[in-house]
Amino acid sequence: MNRESQFSGGPSPFSRRELLGRMGTGLGALGLAGLLADEGLLGADPAAAVNPLAAKPPHFPAKAKRIIHLFMNGGPSQVDTFDPKPMLAKHHGEKPPAAEIKTERRTGGLMKSPFKFNRCGESGIEVSEIFPEVGKCIDDICVIRSMHTNVPNHEPSLLMMNSGETQPTRPSMGSWLCYGLGSENQNLPGFVVLCPGKPVVGPQLWSNSFLPGIYQGCHINNSKLDPTNVIQNINNGYLTRDAQRRQLDLINRMNTRHRDERSGDAQLEARIQSMEMAYRMQTEAQEAFDLGQETAATREQYGKGQFADACLVARRLAERGVRMTQVFYGNGQPWDDHGNIAGHATKAKDSDQPIAALLRDLKARGMLEDTLVLWGGEFGRTPTSEGSLGRDHNNHGFSVWLAGGGVKGGMTYGSTDEFGFAATENRTHVHDLHATLLHLLGMDHTKLTYRYSGRDFRLTDVHGEVVRDILA
Repeated sequence: MNRESQFSGGPSPFSRRELLGRMGTGLGALGLAGLLADEGLLGADPAAAVNPLAAKPPHFPAKAKRIIHLFMNGGPSQVDTFDPKPMLAKHHGEKPPAAEIKTERRTGGLMKSPFKFNRCGESGIEVSEIFPEVGKCIDDICVIRSMHTNVPNHEPSLLMMNSGETQPTRPSMGSWLCYGLGSENQNLPGFVVLCPGKPVVGPQLWSNSFLPGIYQGCHINNSKLDPTNVIQNINNGYLTRDAQRRQLDLINRMNTRHRDERSGDAQLEARIQSMEMAYRMQTEAQEAFDLGQETAATREQYGKGQFADACLVARRLAERGVRMTQVFYGNGQPWDDHGNIAGHATKAKDSDQPIAALLRDLKARGMLEDTLVLWGGEFGRTPTSEGSLGRDHNNHGFSVWLAGGGVKGGMTYGSTDEFGFAATENRTHVHDLHATLLHLLGMDHTKLTYRYSGRDFRLTDVHGEVVRDILA
């Protein structure tokens, strides 16, 4: 999987027109090469030569083909969701014994959860009452209770969870997946991000960084899902489809000539491919995002609301071959309940039914076996109050859960201490989580590399161990 990147060895002045020509839109798409291959206009092996998003074989047999990442940005509290701590009720208000653990702000005394935990499923795993429907699916879920990350701040932790690095210089996980495995659908991006507006850090969370631009995530603002306008400016109301095709062919010929005169500029190829993908998406994307095609029973199963619709779209994208779909709960950092942790109940009520519906729907369609669903935020929260009824950021211990795609269901892995401050047993870093996700998709995280600026980079940097105990 090594691939030498191309970059300029020194300054090279160019005109404004040339500058605009060098800019790629990065839709993460197949592009012109794939179209020509479809029409038999390329040689015997176009994928290997010019189509970097053609489907590629994994390093070894994969359990999962795709990932749906349900991202609870802002940092949900582990001790109020999936990691019950009865000792908090016993010692409520007392000085925490782990006062030396660094958090973002000064914290108060220990604070019990305002929510009750119930044993769910045949496995009897305890789940907060704010997730009753997810609790009914717990036998298909593996809860990792021993997660930890580097710092208790949103920006670096968001980057770490999404790109494996706290600084904004690395490719996102979805970009790595598309680089390593390609796309299963030539008419849709391999990596789609559903987020109503922009989260904290923004496009860096789905950036291709130094990977070629075609691997960048395609951000869809799902605040108002309109299947006729999924990507703005795709449809041209002044041209017929045939006329638009001829226009694009002319532009592609001009762009290809421009690219050939400037060898080594990967962004030019990305620009050509993204324009071609935009044209192709006029039909396929509109169909994929048209929830009116679903039955009334299915719509009722998922419920109403922005997040519910996004979960249903995620299923539709998964069954159409999108390699990774990331669903942000909202823009900004909605789970960041510093003032009152009871606010978790509102967000859980909004997301519980759609998440459970997604799991049940995938299972009923036989897709959960090869679709890996990941739920979680960038870090957790302290078991102490933050001077009020809220909780501070906590990077030392938090929970995520996985379902499907070769993961054992009905189990918990690892644990935090008796109060929920820090991971203690089977500590699992974000790098370990990434290594495990890649493994389930048939990729050796140590071999999925890209050479840039004189060294080999990978999603897990020089870290990461596969968590084999959770593998089915």
